[in-house]
Amino acid sequence: MKTVATIPGGPLENLTFLMGFEQFSYALVDQPDLVAAIAERVSEVLCKVVEHTASMDYVGAQWLNDDMGFKNGTLASPAVLRQHVFPTQQRICEIAHRHGKPVLLHSCGNLDQITDELIADVGIDAKHSFEHVIMPVWEAKRRWGHRMALLGGVDMDVLSRGSEEEVRAYTRRCIEKCAPGGGWALGSGNSVANYVPVANFLAMLDEGWRCGRYS
Repeated sequence: MKTVATIPGGPLENLTFLMGFEQFSYALVDQPDLVAAIAERVSEVLCKVVEHTASMDYVGAQWLNDDMGFKNGTLASPAVLRQHVFPTQQRICEIAHRHGKPVLLHSCGNLDQITDELIADVGIDAKHSFEHVIMPVWEAKRRWGHRMALLGGVDMDVLSRGSEEEVRAYTRRCIEKCAPGGGWALGSGNSVANYVPVANFLAMLDEGWRCGRYS
């Protein structure tokens, strides 16, 4: 058994938390040198954290939280992400991989424009956070499942507001479409919020035990 080391926010999250998203947006135009300087300092700190945690024998993987999107696209343009975010994410992946640890990315929102780059250039090994109205997890599996692993995908709206049978049906659908070929783990589409009925969460798990076998 191993533990998964969680990085304290990714480069975009830390940039926007430190500056505030509105100020960050203005500074991209008015003070680009300031944004670059903060981004580099954030990179230094995050990479030191990963170098430390990835060297531990009992750490099996690195979990990178970096929300980069909303329902219709990325929070910042792909060009901004390439300049200020991807280089640090890439360094994190390189450090983790050097220690033999995969990097699991959690990122909310519509990342359709940048997913190929996250796989090929940044080097992530797995992706978490899927929202049905953006892209069902089985569609993501069809498009990228041969290049990265996919984690979770049982839609939070179904988990939160659906009946127990609707949760079971959705879970079975995920298993039927995503399990063949491997490279997918059953779970929720995002963090399990406190308003998710316990019965629904347990129904998802139970359906996984009943049906979750690779063909």
